[in-house]
This record gives sequence, structure tokens and C-alpha cells, in this order.
Amino acid sequence: MCPKVLTFLLVASFQIYTQTHGDDFTVMSILKDAWENTPRNWVGADPCGGKWEGISCNNSRVTSITLAAVGLMGELSGDISSLSELEYLDLSYNTGLNGSLPPSIVNLKKLKNLKLGGCSFYGPIPELIGSLQLLESLDLNSNRFTGSIPHSIGNLSKLIVLDLFNNLLDGAIPISSGTTPGLDMLVNALHFHLGRNRLSGTIPKELFRSDITLIHVLLHDNNLTGSIPSTLGLVHTLEAVRFEGNSLTGPVPSNLNNLTNVATLILSNNNFTGPVPNLTGMASLSYLDLSNNSFDASDFPLSFSNLRALTTLMMENTGLEGQIPPTLFDLPGLQTLILRNNQLNGTLDIATSSSSQLKVIDMRNNRILFYSEAPERRNNVDVILVGNPVCEPPEATKNYCTVPQANYSYKRLPEKCVPLHCISDQISSPNCECSYPYRGVLVFKPPFLESRNSTYYVHLEEESLMRSFKSHQLPVDSVEVNFPAKDSFGYLESNLSMFPSGQNHFNTATISYIGFVLSLQTYENSDIFGPTYFKGSAYPYFDGKSTVSKELSSTGRIIGAAAGGASFLLLLLLAGVCAYRHKKRRERASEQKNHFAYLDLKNSDSVPQLKGARCFSFDEITKCTNNFSEANHIGSGGYGMVYRGMLPTGQLIAIKRCRQGSVQGGHEFNAEIEVLSRVHHKNVVNLVGFCFERGEQMLIYEFVRNGSLRDSLSGLSGIWLDWRRRLKVAHGAARGLAYLHELVNPRIIHRDVKSANILLDECLNAKVADFGLSKPMDNSELILACTQVKGTMGYIDPEYQKTLLLTEKSDVYGFGVVLLELVSGRKPLERGKYLAAEVSSSLDRKKDLYNLHELLDPSIRLDTMPKGLDKMVDLAMKCVQEKGRDRPTMGEVVKEIENILQLAGLNPDAIAESTSASFEEASQDEFPPSLKEEELSLS
Repeated sequence: MCPKVLTFLLVASFQIYTQTHGDDFTVMSILKDAWENTPRNWVGADPCGGKWEGISCNNSRVTSITLAAVGLMGELSGDISSLSELEYLDLSYNTGLNGSLPPSIVNLKKLKNLKLGGCSFYGPIPELIGSLQLLESLDLNSNRFTGSIPHSIGNLSKLIVLDLFNNLLDGAIPISSGTTPGLDMLVNALHFHLGRNRLSGTIPKELFRSDITLIHVLLHDNNLTGSIPSTLGLVHTLEAVRFEGNSLTGPVPSNLNNLTNVATLILSNNNFTGPVPNLTGMASLSYLDLSNNSFDASDFPLSFSNLRALTTLMMENTGLEGQIPPTLFDLPGLQTLILRNNQLNGTLDIATSSSSQLKVIDMRNNRILFYSEAPERRNNVDVILVGNPVCEPPEATKNYCTVPQANYSYKRLPEKCVPLHCISDQISSPNCECSYPYRGVLVFKPPFLESRNSTYYVHLEEESLMRSFKSHQLPVDSVEVNFPAKDSFGYLESNLSMFPSGQNHFNTATISYIGFVLSLQTYENSDIFGPTYFKGSAYPYFDGKSTVSKELSSTGRIIGAAAGGASFLLLLLLAGVCAYRHKKRRERASEQKNHFAYLDLKNSDSVPQLKGARCFSFDEITKCTNNFSEANHIGSGGYGMVYRGMLPTGQLIAIKRCRQGSVQGGHEFNAEIEVLSRVHHKNVVNLVGFCFERGEQMLIYEFVRNGSLRDSLSGLSGIWLDWRRRLKVAHGAARGLAYLHELVNPRIIHRDVKSANILLDECLNAKVADFGLSKPMDNSELILACTQVKGTMGYIDPEYQKTLLLTEKSDVYGFGVVLLELVSGRKPLERGKYLAAEVSSSLDRKKDLYNLHELLDPSIRLDTMPKGLDKMVDLAMKCVQEKGRDRPTMGEVVKEIENILQLAGLNPDAIAESTSASFEEASQDEFPPSLKEEELSLS
């Protein structure tokens, strides 16, 4: 009876104490520990019941994490994938968030919005990001993501916003082909923000068709070539088109006239030829920039006088000739005209202009002979004619023959109220209300206007921002814009302050939405300075409001917490007495069997036979690691820390200590116990024992002295690997994997084959390690269907990524990459480039060294081709074939490496059967003096 009472009391007490689901509670605790600068009210053990700032829940499950611009620092843990009900994740504008985007994020199957803009993430975008079928917004702008845009994004049929702006992405724009998806499949998308990357190739014509609903196509500042596809004219919903800063050629398609909703068209800084395009049909066009192209020399297009919505026209260095038609200045909204560096001549006549908005005309370096203006407009319009004949003496002293000095730095004084003296960090807003503003930087694209009217433009920008915030029903009371300087790239940086309405601070949801609106406002309302992007700052004032009611509410929570805590302690005391009595009544099963039952192994009825392995106490492990001292810390991973220790017998051991509460670590721990309980081979790391006392989960292995193969190839271990040693390492690792695939019952797929998981002992024998991601297979099974892809980028089988079907050939692919590492010394993924792809594109078997001179590792003395190098490259390329059926088995790989060993003058049978002593003796001639001395000192 007592055990049932105990269980009931503990469950009941947990429900009294927390309103958060157990799994979600664990993950949120991990995230809290992994991040610095979490919100100040993230206290207590109940994210949902405690109403943690930025956390929303439904039925005790976390459904939303909205922490934009809170100053978070750290990495995004892969454990977040266990928040199975999460729909909204916004960590935007936390520049201290870095690291790679964990591949496991693709397991958040209910995610609708993923917003990580303005952080410091790097590495490739997970290839399977397209498996998030409910995703509506994918915002990864302004990070350092590398590699190509994943084809799988084309599977996101509900996607509305695709924002990859300002990263380091390269390669072509992905288009569907056969069963391979592409961006052309995103028929519901409104926004393609792909500017400021390194994309190359042409703009695919398939990207555009009449049934898609795009309003923004932003491909600016890439390395794109070719012409604008005429299919762009089919997308009648478009409102903004930006292709500037590429190497596009050919004429501008005439059917752009069909785009009657386009307000912003920027085609500057390309190599366009042919006539200046006739855009008469673009009735909504307000911002047009065709500067710095190679159009045919022609008179100023009369058709531009028909663009009644035009506010800004930029045609610098476009070969224009003749006289500007006076009718151009009758456009009612025209504000800015930039026509520098052309061949325009005759008279510039604005005396009869009916436009009341005109502020700047910049026509430097043309051939203007006369200038006519109305005296009453002299102080309202900045005209710049420097470098024209009209400015030759004696006219050189005229205002229009100098460049006005723009001064964007100003502080607008309130017009209808008296500024307040505010307390703390609060600031008096333009409407004279003390509050905590949200601040950031709007970065404006050049060119900029040299104008005395800068204050006027700033006022317009503030009005534009407020219109945008009001249209989105955001609680923004007022804004202030200040332009201090240009940045190192020549962009104008605007300090932006936004003041809250109705209270003295913003909440996390509003900050998140403001960032979203500003990322779109760039193209909706900014007709004055041109397109922008936003960089948000940290906002630490989410708990700014402090009232009596809040204090009372806080007091109530304290009383409630105290009462709940007292009840909880009483229940624990009762449970403890009950547990003690129950312990005295029952017989304890063997300690080892209970431990394995705790792990819930598949064969928990029979304890696995661990040859020589035993159960260690926590105190024993603490003693042999000197209380887990920093000096004994030798590594870490997603599961936790690795420590070196020494048993009383003098045996060196390595202890993998799972991080407490880690979902990932618990799964890996169980997997390694299951695998290593029945694996015994000289080329597989040996399990010495285990410990799971006091809530700890630890695995104890033999200590492998020389670290990982990756350490040796990168020079971290100080071990030099010549060609013959590399062959022996490859042979040993292949034998270990072949044993797992063919001789263990049931067979085992390692699933994380990489050079970091191949360890080298004191005699450089290779040992396959780290079975946290491994999968056992029944003898009848050839394929395992997985719900998620696991592994390390650069080693993951592409067929496994696409199909989610895991086979032993997935390990073969990873081993093929390891062989390429042995040959090249390079990492599998560097600067966004995959090693396997680089070798494949450079390989030419008809040339010396297979034309791989730049890729081969010089430390293996490549003056001439080492014996068997060509065969090793051939074998590696067979292993990394795209389709698994085209790859060899690991048994076949072992045989091929044995043939290569014979070519190199080594006896594979002797290597396979030798003991460590005989191996060392047989290899003495090959070890450099420095290595021999090191080994002697370690003995």
C-alpha cells in the first residue's frame, strides 16, 4: 500500500507546486542554465504557472518563447526540440546568441514562426528545415549563416515570410526538379528577402509565375548574373523589387510595365544595356533607382513625366543626354531628383514647377548652361549644379554652385508640451511622458542627399514610422530619429527611439512585433532615404511598471508560495517515512539489475553481461577525478562533460558525465549502455563501468591516450601521422565499423561516424567511440525509418537527410568523409564548403595527383603520389556516393584498405592480429624521434 501512497503524494505535490508539463519544465531549465541575461522574473521552478516573461503556455505546455532584444547570451541547445507543442520561437536581436543552429530544431513539428534575426548564429541552415510543415515565417536575417539555401524550404507550403537577408549564403537560388523541392513551390509566400548574401548564378525564370502572391522580391547585393527573367512581369502582386548590386546584364524586360502595384524598383549598380526602360504602366511607382548601368545613350525619357506617384528618381551615370522636360517638375509628389554624371544639357527650368514637395535636385557633372528658378522657391529647394558650365565664373559663387552641408544630427524639441525630469533610466518622450524607450539602429542604403533640408527629412521619417506602427495597432506613443554618422560601409545609421503608449515600458510580445514591422517598414514607407534594415538593441525594462496592485499581487504569490512550500515539505516528510518503512520490508534486487531496470532497456529482464565492467559509486568516481577538478576536464559535448581519472589499481579511465536534466544526454546514455553491453572488439572503445547514483548518469571507459583522429589531423594532439600511419588508422576504424555492421547481434548503425569519434591509443590503434546516437537493427531489417535526422554536419548521409531512411550505408558515407580527411587533413565543412563536394568537383583521374594538389595534406609529403593514395581517393569517393546502393559495405571497405596496405608495403594480417607491443615494435622505424620521446614519457 505504501508505494502507491508514496506515488500519489509525490504526483499530487508536483501538481500543487508546478503548472508546467514535466518535459517542458526540464527543457526550460536547461535553456535557463545555458543562457545569460534571461529576464529577471525567471525565478522559481514553474515557467507556466510563474508567468515567466516571454513564455506563453497552453494546458501546461510551452507554446511560445518570445525573447526578442533581451540581451541573451549563449547558444541554442538542441534540447529545445523536446518542446513538442512550441508554435512560436522569437529570439531576434540578441547579438550574444551564437553557435550553429541545432539540426534537431527540425523536430519542432508544430512550429509556425521561427525568428532568429539579428543574432550571431553561424554554419549551415539545417538541410531538413523544410520538414517544419506548419512554418509561416522563417526569419534568419543578419546572422552569419553559410552554405547554400536548403532545397527543402520549398516544402514549406504555408510559408509567408522567407527572410535570409544579410548572411553569407552562397550557391544558386534553389529551384524544384523532379522530386527535389525549390523556392518556386512557395506559392503562398509574400516575402523573398535574400539580399546581401553571396548567391551566384542566374535568377531562375521558374521562380516567378502568375499564380504566386509575392509582394517583395529582394535579391540585391549578391553575385547574380544573367538577365532579369521576363516571368517577373507575371507577378502582378509585387510591390517592391530590388536587384541592385549584382552583375545582371541585358535589357530590362518591357513587361515590367505590367507591375502596376510596384512602389519601389531598384536596379542600380548592374550591367544593364539597351534602352532606358519605358515604365509608364507602373502607376504606383514612387521610388525608382536605375543608377550606374550601361543603357544606350538617349534623351531624358518623356515617359517618366507620366509616373504620377513618383517621389524619388535616381539615374546617376546612365548615359542620359538632352534637356530635362519641364513637365517632370509637375509631378505632384516629386521630392528628390538625382541625375549626377550624365550628359544632360540646355536649361534647367523649375520656375513654373507645380510640385510643392520638391526638395533636392542633384545634377552635378552634366552640361547645363542655364538655370531658371522662381525667387520664392529659392530657400525651399536645394539645387546642386557643381561641375556644369552654368557654374563657371562669374556664376561660381551662386548657391547652386556649391554643395550644401547636410547635418542629420539634431534633437527635435517638443512643440506642444514641456519635457519632464524623469527618474531612473526613463526618458521624456516627444509627447512629454516619462517611459523606457525601445532603441535600435535603422541603417539606410546609399546614396544620400546633401541637403539643407535634413531636418525636414527626419520629420518625414518619423511620420512614416508612426503611420506604420499605427497601421499595425502597436502601442507606440511617439518616435525620435537621429542621424549621427555613416558607418564603415558608407551606410547612414539612424538612432531610433520608440516610446510606449499607455504604460512606461514595452512587453516582450510588443518588442517582437516592432522588430517584425521594422523589417517590413523598410520597403513600405521609406521613400526619403531609400531602403533600410533594422538592428535592435537589448531592452531590459520589461518589468518597468510598479504599482500597489502589483505589490499586493506579489505579496499574494509569496503567501501562496509559502503555504504551498509548507504543504510540500509535509508531504515529503510523510513520503520519506513511508519510503523508509517500505525499504525495510522489501528485498533489494541486485544493484546492477536495478540500475539497468531504471534505464528501461529493451531486455531489462536479463542484465547485460558486461565483461569486467562494474557499477561504481559516486564517491569512487569523485575520488578518482579529484572531485571533478578542472585539471581533469578533457572535453565536453551535448551530453555533458568528460573527465580523466585514475582507479586505485593505477588504470587510467575517461568518465562521461551526463549533464543533469539533459534530455539529449539521457537518450545518449541509454543508447551507449545498450550498445556497449554487447560490443567487445579491439577497434571499439571498451566500457569499464557505469554510475548512476544521486541523480547522476556516468559512463566509464578505458582512457585512450592520444585523443581523437581529428585532434591529430588538426595538430592539437602533437601526433604526426605520416601516410602509412593514416592507412593503419583507416584500417582499424573500418574493422571496428564492419564488426558493428556484420558481427554483432543485433547489428548496430553508429550514426555519428566522424574523425572526432575515432580515438587513437598510445600505439595509434584506432578505436570507434561515442555510441550515443547509435541504432540497433534486427537481422531482418535493412532500413530504419527515423522521425529525425541525427549526426554531425559534413558527415550526414544526404540520402538519409532527404528520405529519413537510415541504413548501414549511412555509416559508410560518414567513413568516406573520414577517408577524405585522412587524405586532405581538412575539416568536412569549412567556410560553408563541404569537403566531399570540393574533392568531387576538383577530381581528375587523368592528371597528376588526381588534380587535387590544393586539397591534399602537405604533411604527408606529396612530392610524388604516396603508394595507394589514388586507391584511397577512389575508395573515399565510392563511399560518398549520393545513393546508398552505390556505396560499398564496410566489409568491402576493409578488404579494399587491406589491398591498399599491401601496395604501401604493409602486411594487413600482421596489423590486424598484432598486439600493442608487437605493433609498436614493428613500427619503431616509422616514428619520428619527437613522438618516441613523448610515448616514453607517458609510459
